[in-house]
Amino acid sequence: MDAGKLQRMKLFDGMTEGEIQQALRLLEATERRYQKGEVLLMAGSVTDKLGLVLEGSVTIENNDDWGNRTIISHVGPGQVFAESYALTQQEMLVDVTANEDSRIMFLRTGQGTEAWSVKYTLNLLRLSAQKNLHLSARSFHTAPKTIRGRVMAYLHSVSVHAHSRTFTIPFDRQQLADYLNVERSALSKELGKMQWEGLITVRKSRFTIL
Repeated sequence: MDAGKLQRMKLFDGMTEGEIQQALRLLEATERRYQKGEVLLMAGSVTDKLGLVLEGSVTIENNDDWGNRTIISHVGPGQVFAESYALTQQEMLVDVTANEDSRIMFLRTGQGTEAWSVKYTLNLLRLSAQKNLHLSARSFHTAPKTIRGRVMAYLHSVSVHAHSRTFTIPFDRQQLADYLNVERSALSKELGKMQWEGLITVRKSRFTIL
């Protein structure tokens, strides 16, 4: 990929095009395209590379032996995934699935004292810390006992980050149900009630908090 475009991604923040080219070579960067629904990394596997989303998006999921799916997080363009597993070399406990047709770059985590390596490591640390905050937020979204409470907690969080009462969420209805750990039919019913009561308006994945 063009180093100039990569410069705009947080993983390569502060790096020159020359440093990025050197990093891609030494970190054995590879690119691959995935179709919607295709599994990139599977629970039980071990990876020595992290993933960087160039185009599209992926979901981090927990799928148990009984067919139940829980969506842990959504990873969009410029964001990374599997960095903790790449660093620790432990078996993955989650699946990474393409949320849509996507293009992914895989790189090693890297270490060293060269200028590019120090920048890369610090950027990766920042991205990992940011992801931990998002994962912590999910615990607040699923803490309420009622479906309405979970919906309101999640929508409020998205609204705050979007700096707007109107926003688009990264999930379809089934994915939102899986993320909030509720039944889809019950979620749809509750969203209908909230809309009828004048609390929200919703059209597919676009919401407005009234």
